[in-house]
Amino acid sequence: MKKEVGLVIAVLFFMSLTAITGVYAIGNDEIVTISEKEVDITGDGQKEFIKLKAVPYEEKNEYFKEIYLEVFAPNGSRYTFPLQNGTKAAFQLADLNHDGVKDVFVTVLDGEVNGNTNYSLFSLKDFKKEDLPIPEPLLMESRLLNGFKAEIKIKDTGNSYRFDLKDRKKYYKKMGLYTNGRLQEPTELMVDSFNSLKPFTDQNKRKGLKGIQRVSGIADADTIAYVESTWMFENGKWVLKDVEVKGEEY
Repeated sequence: MKKEVGLVIAVLFFMSLTAITGVYAIGNDEIVTISEKEVDITGDGQKEFIKLKAVPYEEKNEYFKEIYLEVFAPNGSRYTFPLQNGTKAAFQLADLNHDGVKDVFVTVLDGEVNGNTNYSLFSLKDFKKEDLPIPEPLLMESRLLNGFKAEIKIKDTGNSYRFDLKDRKKYYKKMGLYTNGRLQEPTELMVDSFNSLKPFTDQNKRKGLKGIQRVSGIADADTIAYVESTWMFENGKWVLKDVEVKGEEY
């Protein structure tokens, strides 16, 4: 009888040990907290505990193979918002949809050379998870012109802008783009997606988003202009409010 009891105990012991080892293997990845804040994002008058967490790759700790936002509410509820992997993850809090409660705006670099930034926007008002949209980058038609000039036309507004690029004449001629000031073949410019997208406050104290796109010539370092756009969230969508083009216009 004692042998049977001992055998049962031994079996239970090894079963427990196996279960513990399995949990450890599944959760063996290191989880780091990138940043955390205590702010009311549900509108109940109490602060939620917001954490931006990530799982780094062992060989490259600055790059995260898994990133997520975790929110702990005072009522005991826990909410998780998965994000795209990458590096330099950060979040800001601002009432971007103008419902009286702060939203969570997250940025994550994709980690590629000259890579893009991924943007996410979340609302947890009344404890309801909602993924809010992000403004689309401006669409532009851009090209080099005869006489060492460039033109950008913004489709969203219909406005065109021209730039004098004579200071790059020597470089462009060396690349075979121009002969006697004439363009050898049609050449489009390179238009980036948002290089930057950040919350801002307008003159009426409303929160919106301000984006910056870079327009380059024949190389990434050949910057011609920066196009700045401001957006407001109205009736469930982002509305373009203003566009400013910064460069050597003439």
